[in-house]
Amino acid sequence: MSVDSSLIFQIAGIGIIIAFITTILKQLGKEEYAHWATLVGFLYVLYLVTTIVSNLFQRIKAVFLFQ
Repeated sequence: MSVDSSLIFQIAGIGIIIAFITTILKQLGKEEYAHWATLVGFLYVLYLVTTIVSNLFQRIKAVFLFQ
């Protein structure tokens, strides 16, 4: 039960891209859009992490209930 390394790189890549977009938008004076971009990136990463945790709980449930 190991976390796929490509998923870790995907999350890191999303963070780098969102930081880049946020920096550009702030320099253009569009701080509201920068906040929205950060929020969307955060929600997407949160979705990825919740699916990982959900799979973990399903595996734990299968182990302890012998399914």
